[in-house]
Amino acid sequence: MDFLRQALVIAHKDVRAELRTKEAINASLAFAVVVLLLFSFAFDPESEATREFAGGLLWIVFAFAAALILNRSFARELPNDCLDGLLGAPISGSALFLGKALANYALVLAVEVVSLPVFAIFYSLNMWPYVPQLLLVLALGGWALTVIGTMFSALTVNIRLREVMLPMMTYPILSPALMGAMRLTAALVQGQGFDKDAAVWLRLMIGFDAVYTAAALVLVDFVLVG
Repeated sequence: MDFLRQALVIAHKDVRAELRTKEAINASLAFAVVVLLLFSFAFDPESEATREFAGGLLWIVFAFAAALILNRSFARELPNDCLDGLLGAPISGSALFLGKALANYALVLAVEVVSLPVFAIFYSLNMWPYVPQLLLVLALGGWALTVIGTMFSALTVNIRLREVMLPMMTYPILSPALMGAMRLTAALVQGQGFDKDAAVWLRLMIGFDAVYTAAALVLVDFVLVG
């Protein structure tokens, strides 16, 4: 119980800090909306070809928008040696990581939920019959983005070019989860619902989230302290 309480305290602190400045969330939302708008002009929203890759386009936008949030996760603790203070506090590294991951997850989900109706309007999609399935895919894919991104945010926090290094290190590892999210979302936005392969992709995403969450909780002390 102490572990969970400590993680929730960290998560609450990070969410309050972000809502106070709104730097990352505003940048991420603006990026997602602008890119979706630009692609709606670049491709014919009514064509069947566009609808076939629309799910992939949506997750590319989510991946890059999430990087703007995740990059700030540990970087905001650098001024005034706040990160050293957190590492010296009587909490475990895994509780610190989980708290930050939960805060990032809330922000990433907020960007996804706001972007989804914008995406539906720009591309003239009727996704509302499949909202529960879409929310499931967003939740699983969002956690995959968050847990990997938060871990590499901790790893690159002291690197000068962390804004560049974070996406370069994160996206290759995220490939299986992103592929599953793209395939499932593509089927849903085309109005087909989950096809016969949906269970395979869902199990892959659930397994990915579980394995990498466990690995991150085990390795985070080594990443933070070295």
